[in-house]
Amino acid sequence: MTVRQPARYAGTFTGTGVLTRFALRRERLPLVAWIVGGTLIYWSQAVALDAAYPTQEKLDALAGSMAGNAAMIAMAGPPRVLNTVEGQVAFQSSAFGMVVAGLMSMFLIGRHTRSNEESGRDELIRSGVVGRYAPASAAAVVTVAANILLGLAIALSLIGYGLPVPGSIALGVAATCAGFVFGAIALLAAQLSASTRTGYAITGAALAVSYLLRAVGDVGNGVLSWFSPLGWGQAMRPYDGEIWWPAALSVVVAAGTGVVAARVLDRRDFGAGVIPPRPGPARAPESLHGIFGLAWRLQRGSLIGWSLGMFFAGLAFGTIGDDVDDLLGDIDLNQILGQNMGSMVDAFYAMAVAILAIIGSAYTISSGLRPRAEEAAGQAEPLLSTELSRLRWLAGHAVIMLAGSAIVVALSGFGMGLTYGLLADDLSRAVTLTGAALVYLPAVWVLGGVTLFLFGVAPKLTSAAWLAMAFCVVVLMFGATLKFPAWLMSLSPFDNLPLVPAQSFDLVPVLITLVVALLLGAAGAFGFRRRDLETN
Repeated sequence: MTVRQPARYAGTFTGTGVLTRFALRRERLPLVAWIVGGTLIYWSQAVALDAAYPTQEKLDALAGSMAGNAAMIAMAGPPRVLNTVEGQVAFQSSAFGMVVAGLMSMFLIGRHTRSNEESGRDELIRSGVVGRYAPASAAAVVTVAANILLGLAIALSLIGYGLPVPGSIALGVAATCAGFVFGAIALLAAQLSASTRTGYAITGAALAVSYLLRAVGDVGNGVLSWFSPLGWGQAMRPYDGEIWWPAALSVVVAAGTGVVAARVLDRRDFGAGVIPPRPGPARAPESLHGIFGLAWRLQRGSLIGWSLGMFFAGLAFGTIGDDVDDLLGDIDLNQILGQNMGSMVDAFYAMAVAILAIIGSAYTISSGLRPRAEEAAGQAEPLLSTELSRLRWLAGHAVIMLAGSAIVVALSGFGMGLTYGLLADDLSRAVTLTGAALVYLPAVWVLGGVTLFLFGVAPKLTSAAWLAMAFCVVVLMFGATLKFPAWLMSLSPFDNLPLVPAQSFDLVPVLITLVVALLLGAAGAFGFRRRDLETN
């Protein structure tokens, strides 16, 4: 029989301060990355727009090309004062900045509530003098503080750049309030489900629905946008006669959701969620037999989500059609890429394909990290204590990673080529850009190979594979402009491949890159075979 304490009793928040300080220490580096990255989304847009559109005439042309583009509006938000730099910053950055704030809040809440409870760490914490609300309260305090700092950083960076003060503050407040709302939703999701992954899925679904409602509302009459926390932030009208009451709406909804989460916390047992886990079938299906069945079952949700996301991202890029010159203004892609590629349209789509391929490699890395998560949680050890060998177990996850990467990358190119082909009345573009995307598949597999190599040789450093992806992004976007030495740029596998369709396909660098990926993966498998298992 479970004995529950009353909802409100003395000491229910005991230990919140200590747990808050511990959470801040644990998250000090990730928080810096989230805040700096979120701020750069806004500030870098201001810098790039000033450089690319130095005259009012060019800004007017840009505004004209965007204002009537329904796909751009659905992707970014309502088109307001697009003939100004600040208006373009709000249009191009606000939706994505609020999504970043929402994701930051989701991961902060998940890591310090349901994840701790699921792994057993919370049970050790609660064995001390700790109140029932203390872990959730500490997570909430850290999340609120992180979002306030993010909002301040966004506002101050734009004010420091010289953009109008009220609009800059409105953009910062919008990001902060979005973080509040989705943090509260994540806190409620942590009480509803007994699984961290399901909690993330619930919050991610809420974020996706909010984005969809805002997109449909902004393209239509705007009514549906008022059902979206992202729409509330953009309804503050930064740089266009700011209104502030939508921020209060976000705070009220976040506070109300937090109260509901607290009430649900009172009524559930420790370690359990309100939604009971679904019992599995009495017998395993045929699909779970063999070395790939379990890996596919564990990773199929992620693969489906990434595939759909990258396909729609490709669709969005393709809607630009042949209006590349109006969009780019004075931006010289040949200078950015450090190569002369002739047609600006082909250069743009070659760079778009490369960008989507690097983004798609995030799936590859996350898939490659799955074996480490299984090992750290102690779930790999029971499997490997049977006749299943280490190499066969790892091969199941590796094959899903490689095949899934091919699907994700191909769908991004196909989506881009499909909308571009429909606009240009030439559906052969779908085939061309799908092939162009697949040219980068060996480079994507190199990042997967790096992940497996770290897993096999230095498992505690496996997450450092994200640094390799960040390096590739920096080389692609800024390497030529900042005049990186050739040897440094060549360390990025994406820099060594031909920029199709702007350049001719060359099989030699593709094969060399593929060999590098295979060698890294093989070295990782060899290392995993020889080392001891390491759990948390």
